[in-house]
Amino acid sequence: MIILPAIDLYNRKVVRLYQGDYGQQEIFGDDPIVFAQNFAKAGAKYLHLVDLNGAKEGTKKQFDLVAEIVAKTDLFVELGGGIRNEEDIQDCLSIGVKRVILGTIAQQEPQFAKEMIKKYREKIAIGVDARKGKVAVNGWLETTETDAYIFCQELVAAGCQTIIYTDIARDGTGMGMDSAAYEKLNALGCNIIASGGVATLADITSLAQAGTYGTIVGKSLYSGQLDLSECLNAAAEVEK
Repeated sequence: MIILPAIDLYNRKVVRLYQGDYGQQEIFGDDPIVFAQNFAKAGAKYLHLVDLNGAKEGTKKQFDLVAEIVAKTDLFVELGGGIRNEEDIQDCLSIGVKRVILGTIAQQEPQFAKEMIKKYREKIAIGVDARKGKVAVNGWLETTETDAYIFCQELVAAGCQTIIYTDIARDGTGMGMDSAAYEKLNALGCNIIASGGVATLADITSLAQAGTYGTIVGKSLYSGQLDLSECLNAAAEVEK
């Protein structure tokens, strides 16, 4: 299972939100590039990068900063936040982003998402953010009536290879993962990246044992609750 340390960008700073609430954010630093480089030094191969300004406003906002992070590390960078059209996708890929995450647009314009999945294949991931089992959009500010699990089923049927599934109620809380939910998602037959609430090495081990493709680790790294090297080792240990 791959481990993806997370950097959430808001006003060009490294922040974490509590349960997706922009009013409850904690700033951890003002040099995201250094954070990314330190993750690489600790052994990370992947980076989950989110433009929170873009997610909130519906357009990519910190593109120059993203480009610099990509250029100054060898990390496999996946990027989400405000990517709403094919030009945005092409722009991201042109600067070396390896996987582009479609979130709100995938729920609001499913036909567009299906076309992008078909055209760009493994370079597209769909971010499914769930609040009480329903899909949330627009930077988690709005909860729809769309059932999150059924939505994931439809994405897989359309050929989606990677789904990033976030349990908003657990995100940024350190309360641990709902492993049973991810076991159910893993059975869909695509790469599932778990997000929201990783608190212990046991969480990582249980997700890996359940056959999860990857997990995103954010707040628990920044708080010192988890060490990235130990997370990487725990995931690798399951594969032995």
